Amino acid sequence: MLTGFTSEKKYLSSKYFYDDKGSELFVKITDLEEYYPTKAEEEILENNKQKIVSHFNTQKLNVVELGAGDGHKTKLLLDELFNNDVPLEYNPIDISEDAIKGVCEKLNKDDFETFGIVGEYIPALKWANKNKEGKKLVLFLGSNIGNFSLHDSLVFLRTIWKNLSKDDHILIGFDMKKDINLLINAYNDDKGVTSEFNLNVLNRMNNELGANFVIGSFQHFGTYNPNIGAMESYLISTKSQTVRVDYLEKNFHFDEFEAIHLEYSFKYLQKDIEYLAKETGFEIVENFSDKKGHFVDSLWRVIKE
Repeated sequence: MLTGFTSEKKYLSSKYFYDDKGSELFVKITDLEEYYPTKAEEEILENNKQKIVSHFNTQKLNVVELGAGDGHKTKLLLDELFNNDVPLEYNPIDISEDAIKGVCEKLNKDDFETFGIVGEYIPALKWANKNKEGKKLVLFLGSNIGNFSLHDSLVFLRTIWKNLSKDDHILIGFDMKKDINLLINAYNDDKGVTSEFNLNVLNRMNNELGANFVIGSFQHFGTYNPNIGAMESYLISTKSQTVRVDYLEKNFHFDEFEAIHLEYSFKYLQKDIEYLAKETGFEIVENFSDKKGHFVDSLWRVIKE
């Protein structure tokens, strides 16, 4: 936060969205009519779950999910794996303890073991790779990869590769480039849930860092940047104001209409997916798309000597 708020153009990392309240609000976003990615990905998994599971035999499989979500989409794959007699354990990873508890309670059943890990993705994945036997299938769904720039995506995926073994797999959700109006509507819903989700980061700083943000003095703004191929989310200060953050023992001034950059959500072409896989040590096994071509779940295999 200190680095972002003392930069020439203020910013916050999108990972700070996801306290328990933020995770709850994001689940609400995924249910919105305007928010097409969830519906598109559900269609993909429902229609292609047999094809996806066919790449895994009866060897023990650890399904490691980066970001717990509500478990709805994941359950489609877990049930299909179980029905095909694949011994499995489900390991959701999330920084929200409530999210982990929720998804484990929802998916925990006699058919397979569920072991949630509260923490950030890479340290938790590193722990899982060392402590959980069997092949790994990492799930990184919902186009969460889109929150990373190209450079950061390469670094992140290479780090995942380092913490997996030969012939492990990862299934990644990619939101494809499409009509700009469809994108803008998806990130500016009529019910204001996305706005509440973004503003919640200020509530979190108030509660956890002793800040005194007046939530009503900021507004959500989401737009598409065609030069970089990404949706961008901002909070805009509606007046000149100074905010105190007791934890840092600092004051931060905001000019009227000054922006805090919160998030990128990059969109992709097929060639982008191919480039990311090739440059980070993976081989594309198969791509799965919804009927409209709005979304792709891409299954990759780890290539190592």
